[in-house]
Amino acid sequence: MSTATEVNISHEVHHDEHHDHEQSFISKYIFTMDHKMIGKQFLVTGIVWGVVGVLMSVLFRIQLGFPEANLEWLRPLLGGWLTEAGKIDPEFYLALVTMHGTIMVFFVLTAGLSGTFSNYLIPLQIGARDMASGFMNMLSYWFFFLSSVIMMSSIFIETGPAAGGWVVYPPLSALPQAIAGSGLGMTMWLVAMVFFIVSMLLGGINYITTVINLRTEGMSFTRLPLTIWSFFLTAVIGLLSFPVLFAAALLLVLDRSFGTSFYLSDIYIGGEALPNMGGSPILYQHLFWFLGHPEVYIVLLPALGITSEVIATNSRKPIFGYRAMIGSMLGITVLSFVVWAHHMFVSGLNPFLGSVFMFLTLIIAVPSAVKVFNYLTTLWKGNIIFTPATLFSIGLVSFFISGGLTGIFLGNSVIDIQLHDTYFVVAHFHLVMGSLSIFGLLAGVYHWFPKMFGRMMDEKLGYIHFWMTFIGVYLIFFPMHYIGIAGFPRRYYSWTNFDAFSSYTDLNMFVSIAAFVTVAAQLIFLFNFFYSMYRGKRAPQNPWRSNTLEWTTPIEPGHGNWPGELPKVYRWPYDYSKPGAADDYIPQTVPLSSTPESNLDHEQELAKQEKLANTAHAKKQF
Repeated sequence: MSTATEVNISHEVHHDEHHDHEQSFISKYIFTMDHKMIGKQFLVTGIVWGVVGVLMSVLFRIQLGFPEANLEWLRPLLGGWLTEAGKIDPEFYLALVTMHGTIMVFFVLTAGLSGTFSNYLIPLQIGARDMASGFMNMLSYWFFFLSSVIMMSSIFIETGPAAGGWVVYPPLSALPQAIAGSGLGMTMWLVAMVFFIVSMLLGGINYITTVINLRTEGMSFTRLPLTIWSFFLTAVIGLLSFPVLFAAALLLVLDRSFGTSFYLSDIYIGGEALPNMGGSPILYQHLFWFLGHPEVYIVLLPALGITSEVIATNSRKPIFGYRAMIGSMLGITVLSFVVWAHHMFVSGLNPFLGSVFMFLTLIIAVPSAVKVFNYLTTLWKGNIIFTPATLFSIGLVSFFISGGLTGIFLGNSVIDIQLHDTYFVVAHFHLVMGSLSIFGLLAGVYHWFPKMFGRMMDEKLGYIHFWMTFIGVYLIFFPMHYIGIAGFPRRYYSWTNFDAFSSYTDLNMFVSIAAFVTVAAQLIFLFNFFYSMYRGKRAPQNPWRSNTLEWTTPIEPGHGNWPGELPKVYRWPYDYSKPGAADDYIPQTVPLSSTPESNLDHEQELAKQEKLANTAHAKKQF
């Protein structure tokens, strides 16, 4: 980092510190440029969206588990979206599935997870005063908030929200006259996604710039915590892939409103031919999934980075294979861009191209397996402290294994063609992406809550929350694999008229009941989170005895993070239980020259160089 930049930032920070008491509520909590407050804004907004998305899943699980039930008692909530017979309207069911997928993938798992922890932890863990651009950071949240308002508003319009599946495939999404959910609701969906993409791009540019330019003295790339590596590479993936979704949405808007034919050709509605010629809906699939599969890793990598930090800290061991973990994330980053067409095996894809994408898809399992191996080896014979964050991290590893194994089936084009439109895909997707990322988010909240709010969450409630959620997730999604293999189709509003599926009535009911209990468990988390924010036990300076820089700040750091000089870094972040050391952790700010009893051979040489440098600096100062 340049001296001029550091001086400018320090000057701004001290200015802010002296005038903190003069800030109004609006400037401090709403239009703030403090990365920590912006991270909290992303978190709380993500939690609100999570509640909305989960309640939608409850509605369609009621439909799937109890398809003959009379839901007249829901009419005050759903109004015209119930038929006269008291059943959920089929078009509204499609809208529920569309909005649930959009909300959970983009608004919760992308903005809520990456937006929260990238904003909150990057400056703290690299030793920076703030993000490279506080104004751009503020804009990234407010574009996300604007996107949220537009998307939420679409739920309340007369024709209802978008109803074309969360992937909004044309031609259904490209023809406003097709169904009610292809009208204004779809337009609002596209506008909201445009603002969302702008938000993610602003944030991504900021994260990358901050990590490259604002690392404190001594914080080389090989001393970065794995959390920062994961946030950095996630931002790189987003910066390269989200513009493609922007292009796909723009072309869809042109087809819908300006008479173009990028995705449309030979369409008939009500026996009348439309004038569109020459387009192809497969083009949209290519564009969407070029973002869609990197998006999987946009939500996975931050969760995996958080898990690395939590497991190393609470197993009281150095993370196993630090460089291998970095290499695996780099491999995932590259490979995530060349596997998108495995989502399109059933689209008539050329069989040769299918075999290429199948090969690349199976290769991406290798870096994923490296991460799993390193997690398990770090835990092996560790002095594990079972905090709620530890349990959620171990649960994440469990989902990574079980969900990843089913991904090998779907990566094979021959098998995928048979399973693609069944509940096997739903189960795989929700285990390896949805549940895994949610567990990473929850692990991060439990672990960094003391730093965010200066208070501790209740551990007993955290344990109850974990076990109910962990068992519930498997009870929901494990049975889906079996009914998927048996051919039970996804996306069906009602299957009671099909004799072939009548034997799955009880299993669907079981899955729905498990989903209701698991959703109820999240009320425990919500209570624990908001109650502890104001009434929880006061947090100590470093409650987990962690090595990373964020725990060297005041318990509730002000804008600028460190009141004095920025800390200097002398070692990597995983010096836990080092032989010969007085304590089982050595923070990154402790010089190697201060711990001769525990230094390795190469560290003794670095300690000598460090002493010489300090002596020369002292003479110069004198």
